Amino acid sequence: MSNDRSTYVAGVGMVPFVKPGRGASYDVMARAAVADALKDAGIDYTAVEQAHVGYVYADSCAGQRALYGVGMTGIPIFNVNNNCATGSTALFLARQAITSGAAECVLALGFEEMMPGAIGAMFDDRVSPFADFDALCDDLVDVDLPLALRYFGGAGKAHMERYGTTLADFAQVRAKASRHAAANPLSVFRTVMTEEEVLAAPLLWPGVMTRPMACPPTCGAAAALLVSDDFARRHGLSRTVRIAAQAMVTDRPVAFAARDMMELVGADMTRRAAHIVYEQAGVGPDDLRVVELHDCFAHNEVITYEGLGLCPPGAAAGFIADGDNTYGGRVVTNPSGGLLSKGHPLGATGLAQCFELTHHLRGTAGSRQVEGVRHGLQHNLGLGGACVVTLYARV
Repeated sequence: MSNDRSTYVAGVGMVPFVKPGRGASYDVMARAAVADALKDAGIDYTAVEQAHVGYVYADSCAGQRALYGVGMTGIPIFNVNNNCATGSTALFLARQAITSGAAECVLALGFEEMMPGAIGAMFDDRVSPFADFDALCDDLVDVDLPLALRYFGGAGKAHMERYGTTLADFAQVRAKASRHAAANPLSVFRTVMTEEEVLAAPLLWPGVMTRPMACPPTCGAAAALLVSDDFARRHGLSRTVRIAAQAMVTDRPVAFAARDMMELVGADMTRRAAHIVYEQAGVGPDDLRVVELHDCFAHNEVITYEGLGLCPPGAAAGFIADGDNTYGGRVVTNPSGGLLSKGHPLGATGLAQCFELTHHLRGTAGSRQVEGVRHGLQHNLGLGGACVVTLYARV
């Protein structure tokens, strides 16, 4: 084995995302995504040495249930749960196994079979991991809404008050997501909405959020097969897409000490993870042409533009108005339609982002293809908290 610890995305797979109750069970979706990833890579499951499986709403060892249907090869199967960053955490661990030399062919899988309605805690008889977050959110946001809406709506409201961002800015982001999703057959929502239609939709929080600005609960699965340089060469696998840099971070005291809703929902994590990745790769925001970022709410997409350095702090409204976040602009954000239109099955989201960017770097994204792509950036955020930023490079 050489000393080259480069990691390549040899294969990706994904099933169409659907509304709760409209699709197959989680194990069936997961097996289909894995089968697609193996076929895409051109190898058999028996070559996989480890599997890292992410999900939030399933019992322990659901990863084994999903993969035993693919093959019972006796490999280590690690079950991963890191809230909305679960899928990218599985990806992070899979890459870490390769860069450390522990394995040469590793599967990252994410799936979710969600219920309709707002997400919530599953155990109400013990201390919530969100206890400190909820306490500060209650102090800063005086509105009776489900947890996620209060957090991200509150962060959006803070951005509005600080920088003059308007509801129309968020509506433009949501309308852009629908235009992108219209070209994605794997997206759950493919109907194009105009800015005016987004603004005219039912209000969730007057002056702050309409219903389409929040991503829907979704079911789905996605997978990625990561391999070392040596493994790819020995087996004749594609080395077109390389993970050039990756960082995973969690909260620092500023999340609470700043008493700022944007910091509470992970703005500091986004900035730090992006900085680490840019430093590792010697690449900056100006080198990017495509980004898949965590738009669980239109508000978080706006905040994340600034956190990733796509525009300076406070400049997101101009970035949107100039069309720099879409085709014909500087960097296409969420060509898949993002969480807002493609859907957000929590455990699958990070791997679905990997799927999308891999195809753009290969030049196989069809009508969604972003031209001139040399690098693609992925941002996946989970409250509580975790943030994973991954930079892909075309070799």
